[in-house]
Amino acid sequence: MPSNGEKAYELFKAKIGQSEGAGDWLEITQDRINAFADVTEDHQFIHVDPKLSAELSPWKVTIAHGFLTLSMLTKLSSSLPQDPATLEGIVMGVNYGFERVRFVNPVKVNSKIRASQVIKAVEAKDPNTLQVTRTVTVEIEGEGKPALVADWVTRLVYG
Repeated sequence: MPSNGEKAYELFKAKIGQSEGAGDWLEITQDRINAFADVTEDHQFIHVDPKLSAELSPWKVTIAHGFLTLSMLTKLSSSLPQDPATLEGIVMGVNYGFERVRFVNPVKVNSKIRASQVIKAVEAKDPNTLQVTRTVTVEIEGEGKPALVADWVTRLVYG
């Protein structure tokens, strides 16, 4: 009888190249940008000074840190639809890393962003451990170009 991991592997494999949909919109406020600046100690004016940004920045408003947008992937992806069959018997999922990250377009203050993702690859590490790579795109509401595109690698452990 196949393990939970082996069953999930077959399900993920069948979905390679398919969209997993788009999640909910999330507004990126100045308070969130300022909190991230405090945590990372990155207080560059383009992030935290609306007056100076209006004067000197090409965007004329503050923008989110690229790493803030990247750090929101867990939150953004939590609202994406999940196939319950791929989660059967799951014990945990852990971030393994990124194959590629590109910051395509800045996220202006008070913009709304959301994630969409496509399963790019799946690899069975053992009968109960999978490595899943998804191409995640963070869209900006009303913008033609996304904020970022990343190949996000996770390890899923099944019991």
